[in-house]
Amino acid sequence: VQLQASGGGLVQPGGSLRLSCAASGRTLIRYVMGWFRQAPGKEREFVAISWSGGITYYADSVKGRFTISRDNAKNTVYLQMNSLKPEDTAVYYCAARNGPYSSSWYEYDYWGQGTQVTVSS
Repeated sequence: VQLQASGGGLVQPGGSLRLSCAASGRTLIRYVMGWFRQAPGKEREFVAISWSGGITYYADSVKGRFTISRDNAKNTVYLQMNSLKPEDTAVYYCAARNGPYSSSWYEYDYWGQGTQVTVSS
């Protein structure tokens, strides 16, 4: 599975961005899909995951602000980010896991290249 993340950029606090993760090589239907992020000097952290049946799970820090979704016809996963805060600034990565759902980044098998999100006035 090859993953291509896009949609990052510079946004003011309170603004919105939508990240996309387009997959090729395999259909994503059977994969657990996750978004993770890594800020400078910090460890990679879990943001949101989606798995079969439309089940989703979010980190407490983004719950109510971020939404993960899938378009199986386009083989793409999205992360809609609203009410962005400066502490959301990080490189965001999408990842795919061929196994049970997990919020641990090291259990994911395939990774996109990352897209920078900067929240600043």
